Amino acid sequence: MRLFAQMRGWKGHGAILAIALLLLAAPRLITAAPLDMLDGEQSRSLADPAEDAGANFPGSAFFYAQGAFDPVPGVVTVQSEHVLGLDEVKAAPATVFRGLTGLDSYRALNCLTSAIYYEAANEPDDGQRAVAQVVLNRVRSQLWPDTVCGVVYQGSERRDYKCQFTFSCDGAMARVPAAAAWVRARRVAQDALAGKVYAPVGLATHYHTLAVRPDWSSSLQAVAVIGAHIFYRNPGFNGTPAAFAAPYLGRETISGPARTSWPARPVQPVEMLAAPYTPPVQALPPMTPRTGWTPAPPPQNADDGLPESTIRPEYRNSGRPLI
Repeated sequence: MRLFAQMRGWKGHGAILAIALLLLAAPRLITAAPLDMLDGEQSRSLADPAEDAGANFPGSAFFYAQGAFDPVPGVVTVQSEHVLGLDEVKAAPATVFRGLTGLDSYRALNCLTSAIYYEAANEPDDGQRAVAQVVLNRVRSQLWPDTVCGVVYQGSERRDYKCQFTFSCDGAMARVPAAAAWVRARRVAQDALAGKVYAPVGLATHYHTLAVRPDWSSSLQAVAVIGAHIFYRNPGFNGTPAAFAAPYLGRETISGPARTSWPARPVQPVEMLAAPYTPPVQALPPMTPRTGWTPAPPPQNADDGLPESTIRPEYRNSGRPLI
């Protein structure tokens, strides 16, 4: 009897041990099966496109977010790799922006390149072309200056960071541009100034990054999400092609942001840099001797006119030329 009871105790302990081993092994068995299933073609079919590094760019997460932006129902919108159309757009009128002189053309190109670079250097080509089109749309609108540089640097004299393009007043231009990215932005600017219209942005005149939502955005009509920015056009007449008929005059009078501080002495003109600088000589008014005034005797040495007896011997020759 005692032997039978002892065997029953061993069986109980064995059952408990078997259950414990099963609990330890079960998680490994559970996780192993899905990992095996993710091999081969099935793993590629289940992959999330947002995890593909080649398909990522600033703001790309919004393209994979379900219902983040909904196009206007019943309209034809642009849908492509980097463009999510929200409203039907009409392309801006094709215009060639040519300066009156070579200097005017250079300034326009440099100003537009700066806007593209500092606003969208890391954007895909669609994002950079959209920014360029917004600048040129403003040039053709009566609501903004009629020059490229005037639009880009409007409000750059402000100290509250509320200029039209924040890079022109927030210190961003103190960073030296990366050469390869600058050349890319310059190519986009050249195409835009030559009349190459970027149609998906339509007549948009405003945009902001997807990371913020400014107060003015609710009063405008969103037209597209392009790269990391969402673009808007004005409602009513100011958002129609007829409002973008202002001619480009071709005279670029500025080439950079406004200067908030000026040097105490004006900088010399370029043509005077080769000649030595001679300060202007101002004639002094004649002096009238005072009544009863006797001039002081000339100093005995070069040490501020101090009497010889007051100078310490070790400093007696201080300030005198060496012979």
